[in-house]
Amino acid sequence: MYDLIIIGAGAAGLTCAYTANGLRKKILLVDKGLPGGTCTWSGCMPSKALINIAKDVHTAKKYSSIEVDTAKVMRDVRGVIDEVYSHESPEVLANDGITFKQGKSIKLIEPKIVSIDGVEYHGKNIVISTGTSPFIPPLEGLDKIDYLTNKNLFQLENLPKSMIILGGGAIGVEMAQCLNRLGTKVHIIERSSRIFNRENEELVNILSKTLIKEGVNIHVNTTASSVTQNEGIITLNVETNGEAKKIEAEALLVSIGRVPNIEDLGLDELGLKYNRKGLEVDDYLRTNIHNIYGVGDVAGPYQFSHMANYQGILAVKNMFLPLKKKVDYSNISWCTFTSPELASRGLPDPKRKGTKIYSYGRSDSERTITKKDDIFEMRVETNHKKEILEVKLLAERAGEMISSFQIAAENHLTLDKFSSVIFPHPSYSEILGSLGKKAYVDKLLENPLINIFTK
Repeated sequence: MYDLIIIGAGAAGLTCAYTANGLRKKILLVDKGLPGGTCTWSGCMPSKALINIAKDVHTAKKYSSIEVDTAKVMRDVRGVIDEVYSHESPEVLANDGITFKQGKSIKLIEPKIVSIDGVEYHGKNIVISTGTSPFIPPLEGLDKIDYLTNKNLFQLENLPKSMIILGGGAIGVEMAQCLNRLGTKVHIIERSSRIFNRENEELVNILSKTLIKEGVNIHVNTTASSVTQNEGIITLNVETNGEAKKIEAEALLVSIGRVPNIEDLGLDELGLKYNRKGLEVDDYLRTNIHNIYGVGDVAGPYQFSHMANYQGILAVKNMFLPLKKKVDYSNISWCTFTSPELASRGLPDPKRKGTKIYSYGRSDSERTITKKDDIFEMRVETNHKKEILEVKLLAERAGEMISSFQIAAENHLTLDKFSSVIFPHPSYSEILGSLGKKAYVDKLLENPLINIFTK
Protein backbone atom coordinates (compact mmCIF):
# COMPACT_ATOMS: atom_id res chain seq x y z
CA MET A 1 0.00 0.00 0.00
CA TYR A 2 1.39 3.36 -1.08
CA ASP A 3 0.61 6.59 0.73
CA LEU A 4 0.29 8.30 -2.64
CA ILE A 5 0.01 7.18 -6.25
CA ILE A 6 0.61 9.94 -8.80
CA ILE A 7 -0.66 9.48 -12.36
CA GLY A 8 1.43 11.70 -14.63
CA ALA A 9 5.12 12.52 -14.18
CA GLY A 10 5.27 16.03 -15.59
CA ALA A 11 5.93 19.23 -13.66
CA ALA A 12 2.92 18.77 -11.35
CA GLY A 13 3.50 15.07 -10.77
CA LEU A 14 7.20 15.45 -10.02
CA THR A 15 6.46 18.28 -7.58
CA CYS A 16 3.86 16.12 -5.80
CA ALA A 17 6.33 13.25 -5.63
CA TYR A 18 9.18 15.28 -4.14
CA THR A 19 6.90 17.13 -1.73
CA ALA A 20 5.40 13.88 -0.42
CA ASN A 21 8.87 12.34 -0.34
CA GLY A 22 9.97 15.20 1.88
CA LEU A 23 7.14 14.27 4.24
CA ARG A 24 8.53 10.70 4.28
CA LYS A 25 5.60 9.16 2.44
CA LYS A 26 5.72 6.03 0.28
CA ILE A 27 5.15 7.12 -3.32
CA LEU A 28 4.44 5.53 -6.68
CA LEU A 29 4.81 7.80 -9.70
CA VAL A 30 3.43 6.43 -12.99
CA ASP A 31 3.37 7.66 -16.58
CA LYS A 32 2.89 6.37 -20.11
CA GLY A 33 6.12 8.11 -21.07
CA LEU A 34 9.32 9.07 -19.30
CA PRO A 35 9.42 11.54 -16.39
CA GLY A 36 9.45 15.22 -17.26
CA GLY A 37 6.22 15.68 -19.17
CA THR A 38 5.58 18.44 -21.68
CA CYS A 39 7.86 20.94 -19.94
CA THR A 40 10.95 18.78 -20.38
CA TRP A 41 10.28 17.07 -23.69
CA SER A 42 8.21 19.45 -25.82
CA GLY A 43 7.49 22.67 -23.93
CA CYS A 44 9.33 25.04 -21.63
CA MET A 45 12.85 23.65 -21.89
CA PRO A 46 13.31 22.98 -25.63
CA SER A 47 11.35 26.08 -26.64
CA LYS A 48 13.47 28.35 -24.44
CA ALA A 49 16.64 26.69 -25.73
CA LEU A 50 15.57 27.43 -29.31
CA ILE A 51 14.57 30.98 -28.37
CA ASN A 52 17.95 31.65 -26.76
CA ILE A 53 19.85 30.34 -29.79
CA ALA A 54 17.70 32.46 -32.11
CA LYS A 55 18.33 35.52 -29.95
CA ASP A 56 22.09 35.01 -30.25
CA VAL A 57 21.80 34.64 -34.03
CA HIS A 58 19.59 37.72 -34.31
CA THR A 59 22.06 39.82 -32.35
CA ALA A 60 25.00 38.59 -34.43
CA LYS A 61 23.16 39.34 -37.68
CA LYS A 62 22.89 42.99 -36.69
CA TYR A 63 26.63 43.37 -37.14
CA SER A 64 27.69 40.66 -39.60
CA SER A 65 26.49 38.14 -42.16
CA ILE A 66 26.34 34.60 -40.82
CA GLU A 67 25.11 31.22 -41.98
CA VAL A 68 23.04 29.17 -39.54
CA ASP A 69 23.52 25.41 -39.35
CA THR A 70 20.00 24.46 -38.26
CA ALA A 71 20.99 20.80 -37.86
CA LYS A 72 23.45 21.86 -35.15
CA VAL A 73 20.80 24.16 -33.65
CA MET A 74 18.35 21.28 -33.27
CA ARG A 75 21.05 19.00 -31.85
CA ASP A 76 21.81 21.64 -29.23
CA VAL A 77 18.10 21.93 -28.38
CA ARG A 78 17.86 18.18 -27.86
CA GLY A 79 21.02 18.38 -25.77
CA VAL A 80 19.16 20.69 -23.39
CA ILE A 81 16.31 18.17 -23.18
CA ASP A 82 18.78 15.42 -22.34
CA GLU A 83 20.45 17.53 -19.66
CA VAL A 84 17.15 18.38 -17.97
CA TYR A 85 16.01 14.75 -18.14
CA SER A 86 19.24 13.60 -16.51
CA HIS A 87 18.03 15.25 -13.30
CA GLU A 88 14.63 13.53 -13.29
CA SER A 89 15.22 10.07 -14.79
CA PRO A 90 13.82 6.92 -13.14
CA GLU A 91 17.29 6.20 -11.74
CA VAL A 92 17.50 9.63 -10.11
CA LEU A 93 13.97 9.24 -8.73
CA ALA A 94 14.83 5.82 -7.31
CA ASN A 95 17.96 7.21 -5.63
CA ASP A 96 15.74 9.85 -4.01
CA GLY A 97 13.34 7.19 -2.72
CA ILE A 98 10.58 7.60 -5.34
CA THR A 99 9.30 4.55 -7.24
CA PHE A 100 8.58 5.19 -10.92
CA LYS A 101 6.71 2.84 -13.25
CA GLN A 102 6.00 3.26 -16.94
CA GLY A 103 2.95 1.63 -18.50
CA LYS A 104 1.01 1.67 -21.75
CA SER A 105 -2.32 1.35 -19.92
CA ILE A 106 -2.94 3.31 -16.71
CA LYS A 107 -6.44 3.21 -15.29
CA LEU A 108 -8.27 3.97 -12.06
CA ILE A 109 -10.45 0.99 -11.24
CA GLU A 110 -11.38 1.98 -7.66
CA PRO A 111 -10.82 5.14 -5.59
CA LYS A 112 -7.68 3.56 -4.10
CA ILE A 113 -6.61 1.18 -6.86
CA VAL A 114 -4.66 2.00 -10.04
CA SER A 115 -4.11 -0.61 -12.75
CA ILE A 116 -0.84 -0.38 -14.68
CA ASP A 117 -0.79 -2.76 -17.66
CA GLY A 118 -3.19 -5.02 -15.78
CA VAL A 119 -1.29 -5.04 -12.48
CA GLU A 120 -3.12 -3.46 -9.53
CA TYR A 121 -1.44 -1.00 -7.16
CA HIS A 122 -3.08 0.31 -3.99
CA GLY A 123 -2.76 3.89 -2.73
CA LYS A 124 -4.38 5.72 0.17
CA ASN A 125 -4.40 8.89 -1.95
CA ILE A 126 -4.34 9.47 -5.71
CA VAL A 127 -3.19 12.51 -7.68
CA ILE A 128 -4.11 12.90 -11.35
CA SER A 129 -1.58 15.13 -13.09
CA THR A 130 -1.75 13.89 -16.66
CA GLY A 131 -1.42 17.30 -18.33
CA THR A 132 -2.73 18.31 -21.74
CA SER A 133 -2.12 17.61 -25.42
CA PRO A 134 -2.34 19.84 -28.52
CA PHE A 135 -5.87 20.43 -29.79
CA ILE A 136 -6.14 19.23 -33.37
CA PRO A 137 -8.87 21.14 -35.22
CA PRO A 138 -11.31 19.48 -37.66
CA LEU A 139 -9.59 21.19 -40.60
CA GLU A 140 -10.35 19.58 -43.94
CA GLY A 141 -7.32 17.67 -45.22
CA LEU A 142 -5.28 17.98 -42.03
CA ASP A 143 -5.36 14.24 -41.38
CA LYS A 144 -3.72 13.64 -44.76
CA ILE A 145 -0.63 15.81 -44.28
CA ASP A 146 2.51 15.67 -42.14
CA TYR A 147 1.83 18.48 -39.70
CA LEU A 148 3.78 19.51 -36.61
CA THR A 149 2.77 20.21 -33.03
CA ASN A 150 4.96 21.08 -30.07
CA LYS A 151 5.25 17.31 -29.50
CA ASN A 152 7.36 16.65 -32.60
CA LEU A 153 8.67 20.11 -33.55
CA PHE A 154 11.86 19.77 -31.52
CA GLN A 155 12.66 16.39 -33.05
CA LEU A 156 13.21 17.92 -36.50
CA GLU A 157 16.70 17.24 -37.86
CA ASN A 158 16.71 20.55 -39.77
CA LEU A 159 14.46 23.57 -39.74
CA PRO A 160 12.27 24.09 -42.83
CA LYS A 161 12.75 27.07 -45.11
CA SER A 162 9.13 28.13 -44.54
CA MET A 163 6.37 27.40 -42.05
CA ILE A 164 2.71 28.18 -41.46
CA ILE A 165 1.72 28.45 -37.81
CA LEU A 166 -1.94 28.01 -36.90
CA GLY A 167 -2.59 30.10 -33.79
CA GLY A 168 -1.39 33.42 -32.43
CA GLY A 169 -1.02 32.40 -28.79
CA ALA A 170 2.10 32.01 -26.68
CA ILE A 171 3.52 28.87 -28.32
CA GLY A 172 2.74 30.00 -31.85
CA VAL A 173 4.20 33.49 -31.50
CA GLU A 174 7.29 32.39 -29.57
CA MET A 175 8.08 29.82 -32.25
CA ALA A 176 7.26 32.24 -35.08
CA GLN A 177 9.81 34.79 -33.90
CA CYS A 178 12.64 32.38 -33.13
CA LEU A 179 12.17 30.35 -36.32
CA ASN A 180 12.09 33.55 -38.37
CA ARG A 181 15.35 34.64 -36.73
CA LEU A 182 16.90 31.31 -37.70
CA GLY A 183 16.00 31.77 -41.37
CA THR A 184 12.54 30.21 -41.69
CA LYS A 185 9.91 32.28 -43.48
CA VAL A 186 6.93 32.27 -41.12
CA HIS A 187 3.20 32.93 -41.50
CA ILE A 188 1.02 33.20 -38.37
CA ILE A 189 -2.67 32.48 -38.96
CA GLU A 190 -4.94 34.00 -36.30
CA ARG A 191 -8.71 34.20 -36.63
CA SER A 192 -9.05 36.95 -33.99
CA SER A 193 -8.35 40.61 -34.72
CA ARG A 194 -4.89 40.37 -33.12
CA ILE A 195 -2.42 37.92 -31.69
CA PHE A 196 -2.49 37.48 -27.90
CA ASN A 197 -6.13 38.53 -27.77
CA ARG A 198 -6.24 38.18 -23.97
CA GLU A 199 -3.22 40.38 -23.28
CA ASN A 200 -2.95 44.17 -23.02
CA GLU A 201 -3.87 45.49 -26.47
CA GLU A 202 -1.49 48.46 -26.39
CA LEU A 203 1.54 46.31 -25.57
CA VAL A 204 0.54 43.58 -28.01
CA ASN A 205 0.36 46.16 -30.81
CA ILE A 206 3.94 47.23 -30.02
CA LEU A 207 5.08 43.60 -30.00
CA SER A 208 3.24 42.87 -33.28
CA LYS A 209 5.02 45.75 -35.01
CA THR A 210 8.34 44.39 -33.74
CA LEU A 211 7.59 40.93 -35.14
CA ILE A 212 6.49 42.33 -38.50
CA LYS A 213 9.61 44.51 -38.68
CA GLU A 214 11.73 41.40 -38.15
CA GLY A 215 9.96 39.66 -41.04
CA VAL A 216 7.17 37.60 -39.46
CA ASN A 217 3.98 37.55 -41.55
CA ILE A 218 0.93 37.95 -39.30
CA HIS A 219 -2.50 37.21 -40.80
CA VAL A 220 -5.27 38.29 -38.40
CA ASN A 221 -9.02 37.98 -38.96
CA THR A 222 -8.05 34.90 -40.93
CA THR A 223 -9.80 31.53 -40.94
CA ALA A 224 -8.34 28.34 -42.40
CA SER A 225 -10.78 26.27 -44.49
CA SER A 226 -8.68 23.39 -45.84
CA VAL A 227 -5.13 22.19 -46.35
CA THR A 228 -3.34 20.04 -48.91
CA GLN A 229 0.20 18.73 -49.41
CA ASN A 230 1.89 18.07 -52.73
CA GLU A 231 5.56 17.30 -53.40
CA GLY A 232 6.70 18.64 -50.07
CA ILE A 233 4.69 21.88 -50.23
CA ILE A 234 1.74 22.51 -47.92
CA THR A 235 -1.03 24.77 -49.20
CA LEU A 236 -3.40 26.31 -46.67
CA ASN A 237 -6.64 27.77 -47.99
CA VAL A 238 -7.74 30.72 -45.86
CA GLU A 239 -10.21 33.56 -45.83
CA THR A 240 -9.20 37.01 -44.57
CA ASN A 241 -11.99 39.56 -44.13
CA GLY A 242 -14.03 37.74 -46.76
CA GLU A 243 -11.17 37.39 -49.24
CA ALA A 244 -10.03 33.86 -50.15
CA LYS A 245 -6.31 33.21 -50.64
CA LYS A 246 -3.68 30.49 -50.48
CA ILE A 247 -0.58 30.39 -48.28
CA GLU A 248 2.21 27.94 -49.06
CA ALA A 249 5.08 26.62 -46.95
CA GLU A 250 7.21 23.54 -46.36
CA ALA A 251 5.77 22.88 -42.90
CA LEU A 252 2.65 23.48 -40.83
CA LEU A 253 2.66 23.89 -37.03
CA VAL A 254 -0.68 23.47 -35.25
CA SER A 255 -0.78 25.58 -32.09
CA ILE A 256 -4.34 26.65 -31.34
CA GLY A 257 -4.97 25.34 -27.86
CA ARG A 258 -4.73 22.36 -25.54
CA VAL A 259 -7.06 19.56 -24.43
CA PRO A 260 -6.90 17.70 -21.09
CA ASN A 261 -5.46 14.18 -21.01
CA ILE A 262 -8.41 12.40 -19.42
CA GLU A 263 -9.05 9.63 -21.96
CA ASP A 264 -8.85 5.98 -20.90
CA LEU A 265 -8.29 6.76 -17.22
CA GLY A 266 -11.52 5.09 -16.10
CA LEU A 267 -13.04 8.35 -14.88
CA ASP A 268 -16.55 7.62 -16.13
CA GLU A 269 -16.67 4.17 -14.57
CA LEU A 270 -15.43 5.65 -11.29
CA GLY A 271 -17.90 8.52 -11.39
CA LEU A 272 -15.15 11.14 -11.18
CA LYS A 273 -16.39 14.49 -12.48
CA TYR A 274 -14.72 16.38 -15.34
CA ASN A 275 -15.65 18.68 -18.20
CA ARG A 276 -14.14 19.69 -21.52
CA LYS A 277 -11.54 21.84 -19.72
CA GLY A 278 -10.40 19.02 -17.45
CA LEU A 279 -10.93 17.68 -13.95
CA GLU A 280 -13.40 19.40 -11.66
CA VAL A 281 -11.62 20.19 -8.39
CA ASP A 282 -12.56 22.24 -5.33
CA ASP A 283 -10.58 25.00 -3.63
CA TYR A 284 -8.44 22.32 -1.96
CA LEU A 285 -7.71 20.62 -5.31
CA ARG A 286 -9.87 17.60 -4.44
CA THR A 287 -12.12 15.94 -6.98
CA ASN A 288 -15.60 14.75 -6.03
CA ILE A 289 -13.93 11.57 -4.71
CA HIS A 290 -12.36 12.71 -1.45
CA ASN A 291 -8.99 10.91 -1.70
CA ILE A 292 -8.37 11.78 -5.38
CA TYR A 293 -6.82 15.15 -6.24
CA GLY A 294 -6.25 16.93 -9.55
CA VAL A 295 -3.29 19.24 -10.21
CA GLY A 296 -1.53 20.91 -13.12
CA ASP A 297 -2.82 21.55 -16.63
CA VAL A 298 -5.38 18.74 -16.47
CA ALA A 299 -7.12 20.58 -13.63
CA GLY A 300 -6.44 24.18 -14.68
CA PRO A 301 -7.51 26.89 -14.60
CA TYR A 302 -4.07 28.17 -15.69
CA GLN A 303 -1.74 26.08 -17.83
CA PHE A 304 1.67 27.16 -16.54
CA SER A 305 4.43 24.96 -15.13
CA HIS A 306 4.87 27.29 -12.17
CA MET A 307 1.15 26.94 -11.42
CA ALA A 308 1.51 23.16 -11.62
CA ASN A 309 4.31 23.37 -9.06
CA TYR A 310 2.21 25.56 -6.77
CA GLN A 311 -0.77 23.21 -7.00
CA GLY A 312 1.38 20.12 -6.51
CA ILE A 313 2.84 21.40 -3.24
CA LEU A 314 -0.54 22.61 -1.98
CA ALA A 315 -2.36 19.35 -2.82
CA VAL A 316 0.20 17.22 -0.97
CA LYS A 317 0.08 19.51 2.06
CA ASN A 318 -3.72 19.32 2.10
CA MET A 319 -3.48 15.57 1.78
CA PHE A 320 -1.12 14.87 4.65
CA LEU A 321 -1.05 17.90 6.97
CA PRO A 322 -3.80 18.81 9.47
CA LEU A 323 -4.21 22.42 8.34
CA LYS A 324 -5.91 22.66 4.95
CA LYS A 325 -5.35 25.64 2.66
CA LYS A 326 -7.38 26.88 -0.28
CA VAL A 327 -5.86 27.79 -3.62
CA ASP A 328 -5.15 31.49 -4.11
CA TYR A 329 -4.66 32.68 -7.68
CA SER A 330 -4.78 36.41 -6.90
CA ASN A 331 -1.01 36.77 -7.28
CA ILE A 332 -0.66 34.75 -10.45
CA SER A 333 2.02 35.80 -12.93
CA TRP A 334 3.05 34.62 -16.38
CA CYS A 335 5.43 35.48 -19.19
CA THR A 336 5.64 34.91 -22.92
CA PHE A 337 9.28 34.64 -23.98
CA THR A 338 9.31 36.69 -27.14
CA SER A 339 11.83 39.50 -27.67
CA PRO A 340 10.87 41.67 -25.90
CA GLU A 341 9.18 39.46 -23.32
CA LEU A 342 5.54 40.07 -22.43
CA ALA A 343 4.87 39.52 -18.73
CA SER A 344 1.87 40.01 -16.45
CA ARG A 345 0.94 39.63 -12.80
CA GLY A 346 -2.45 39.87 -11.16
CA LEU A 347 -5.83 39.36 -12.75
CA PRO A 348 -7.98 42.06 -14.37
CA ASP A 349 -11.15 43.15 -12.61
CA PRO A 350 -13.57 45.40 -14.55
CA LYS A 351 -15.38 46.20 -11.30
CA ARG A 352 -12.40 48.03 -9.81
CA LYS A 353 -12.91 51.72 -9.17
CA GLY A 354 -10.62 54.54 -8.13
CA THR A 355 -7.46 52.90 -9.43
CA LYS A 356 -4.45 54.57 -10.99
CA ILE A 357 -2.08 53.28 -13.66
CA TYR A 358 1.59 54.20 -13.45
CA SER A 359 3.29 54.02 -16.83
CA TYR A 360 6.93 53.88 -17.79
CA GLY A 361 8.43 53.94 -21.29
CA ARG A 362 11.77 53.51 -23.01
CA SER A 363 12.62 57.21 -23.02
CA ASP A 364 12.22 57.34 -19.23
CA SER A 365 15.06 54.89 -18.59
CA GLU A 366 18.76 55.53 -19.12
CA ARG A 367 19.38 51.78 -19.15
CA THR A 368 17.10 51.12 -22.13
CA ILE A 369 18.63 54.02 -24.07
CA THR A 370 22.02 52.27 -23.96
CA LYS A 371 20.71 49.41 -26.11
CA LYS A 372 19.73 50.14 -29.68
CA ASP A 373 16.08 49.37 -30.50
CA ASP A 374 15.41 48.30 -26.91
CA ILE A 375 11.72 48.29 -25.97
CA PHE A 376 10.43 49.00 -22.48
CA GLU A 377 6.78 49.59 -21.65
CA MET A 378 5.35 49.08 -18.16
CA ARG A 379 1.86 49.59 -16.76
CA VAL A 380 1.24 49.21 -13.01
CA GLU A 381 -2.31 49.50 -11.67
CA THR A 382 -2.77 50.40 -7.99
CA ASN A 383 -5.62 51.33 -5.68
CA HIS A 384 -5.72 54.39 -3.43
CA LYS A 385 -3.44 52.66 -0.91
CA LYS A 386 -0.92 52.05 -3.73
CA GLU A 387 -1.38 48.29 -3.40
CA ILE A 388 -0.15 46.53 -6.54
CA LEU A 389 -3.16 45.11 -8.37
CA GLU A 390 -2.06 44.35 -11.90
CA VAL A 391 1.20 44.76 -13.83
CA LYS A 392 1.80 44.58 -17.58
CA LEU A 393 5.36 44.67 -18.85
CA LEU A 394 6.90 44.49 -22.33
CA ALA A 395 10.68 44.42 -22.06
CA GLU A 396 13.79 42.29 -22.19
CA ARG A 397 13.93 40.14 -19.04
CA ALA A 398 10.32 41.06 -18.23
CA GLY A 399 9.87 37.61 -16.72
CA GLU A 400 12.56 38.44 -14.17
CA MET A 401 11.37 41.96 -13.41
CA ILE A 402 7.75 40.92 -12.88
CA SER A 403 8.93 38.80 -9.95
CA SER A 404 9.75 41.92 -7.93
CA PHE A 405 6.11 42.94 -8.12
CA GLN A 406 5.11 39.37 -7.21
CA ILE A 407 7.26 39.45 -4.09
CA ALA A 408 5.94 42.88 -3.11
CA ALA A 409 2.28 41.96 -3.61
CA GLU A 410 2.65 38.60 -1.84
CA ASN A 411 4.16 40.37 1.17
CA HIS A 412 1.63 43.22 1.11
CA LEU A 413 4.20 45.88 0.15
CA THR A 414 2.71 48.87 -1.65
CA LEU A 415 4.27 50.40 -4.76
CA ASP A 416 5.50 53.47 -2.87
CA LYS A 417 7.77 51.21 -0.78
CA PHE A 418 10.02 50.82 -3.83
CA SER A 419 10.96 54.49 -3.41
CA SER A 420 13.31 53.77 -0.50
CA VAL A 421 15.18 50.92 -2.23
CA ILE A 422 18.62 51.78 -3.65
CA PHE A 423 18.88 50.08 -7.06
CA PRO A 424 22.07 49.79 -9.16
CA HIS A 425 22.50 52.45 -11.86
CA PRO A 426 21.96 52.10 -14.73
CA SER A 427 19.74 49.03 -14.52
CA TYR A 428 16.26 47.95 -15.50
CA SER A 429 15.40 47.36 -11.85
CA GLU A 430 16.07 51.04 -11.19
CA ILE A 431 12.80 51.71 -12.99
CA LEU A 432 10.97 50.15 -10.04
CA GLY A 433 12.43 52.82 -7.80
CA SER A 434 11.29 55.57 -10.17
CA LEU A 435 7.73 54.19 -10.16
CA GLY A 436 7.90 53.93 -6.38
CA LYS A 437 8.87 57.59 -6.07
CA LYS A 438 5.91 58.61 -8.24
CA ALA A 439 3.57 56.56 -6.07
CA TYR A 440 5.14 57.94 -2.89
CA VAL A 441 4.60 61.55 -3.98
CA ASP A 442 1.00 60.80 -4.99
CA LYS A 443 0.37 59.13 -1.66
CA LEU A 444 1.62 62.23 0.15
CA LEU A 445 -0.48 64.58 -1.96
CA GLU A 446 -3.57 62.42 -1.45
CA ASN A 447 -3.14 62.62 2.33
CA PRO A 448 -5.61 65.25 3.71
CA LEU A 449 -3.23 66.29 6.50
CA ILE A 450 -0.34 66.83 4.07
CA ASN A 451 -2.67 68.87 1.84
CA ILE A 452 -3.38 71.26 4.69
CA PHE A 453 0.32 72.00 5.18
CA THR A 454 1.12 72.26 1.47
CA LYS A 455 -1.62 74.86 1.01
